[in-house]
Amino acid sequence: MVEKNLNEKPEQFFKDISIEFLIHELKDPISIIETDARTLLEKQARFGKLVPRQEKTLKRIVRNAQKARDMLYSMLEVGRSESESFICSAFAPDTVSYRVLLNCLEIQAPPIAEALQDVSDKLQEMDFLAQQGIHFQVKPSATGLEMLQDEAKYQQVLSNLIKNALHFRQKRLDIILDCQDRRLLVDVIDDGPGIPPEHQQNIFLRYMQIKECTLTARSGHGLGLAGARIIARCLGGDITIISNPDQGTTFRLTLPTKLNS
Repeated sequence: MVEKNLNEKPEQFFKDISIEFLIHELKDPISIIETDARTLLEKQARFGKLVPRQEKTLKRIVRNAQKARDMLYSMLEVGRSESESFICSAFAPDTVSYRVLLNCLEIQAPPIAEALQDVSDKLQEMDFLAQQGIHFQVKPSATGLEMLQDEAKYQQVLSNLIKNALHFRQKRLDIILDCQDRRLLVDVIDDGPGIPPEHQQNIFLRYMQIKECTLTARSGHGLGLAGARIIARCLGGDITIISNPDQGTTFRLTLPTKLNS
């Protein structure tokens, strides 16, 4: 594992300290909320049986605590990327990407995630996901591939793309991993409402959203996709988009398999 820090500008240093302080101050109470809610859900024999409405409420608390935690870490990774601070390690993108998908399902599609708990192995999991319209494909060129990149930042970028696609898909989501010319290609494809060409670059601007009255309404804070592309570019890659109204959207993440020093 190699830590890389290419920028020591004082103003960036203090910016990073502020972000890290904010996360440090907020992550503990959020973790406590999530842990206590999980305890009540998982240890009913000790703390008392829950009625269905109580279980539903606690599960919603857990999901939203996870979302808050993800937002905090997203802020941290964007800040670290802009200051060109990376921690590189070797990892298998096919394995990591599948794990990211499962984590995203816990937040964006709880019923599917809960049903997966009764599935015994990965092949059965993927078959069940395909029945739900979620298809995870690793092409031969990416099978067994090893990357030397910042794994945490890779997970952050891919998580944003997958959660976005899960939110806007109608019936289908495809995640396809490929490798060309020592670059990993990850296509995240949904069959949602699509995005008109004139709006496609706006979704990568911080705090910019497409208005709710349009067919391609994208709700949120306008930070997820913007932050994802900032991180991807700092890692030597990029995120591109192919989309048309009523024809779904494809986000392509491209990253070098080895982060340049």
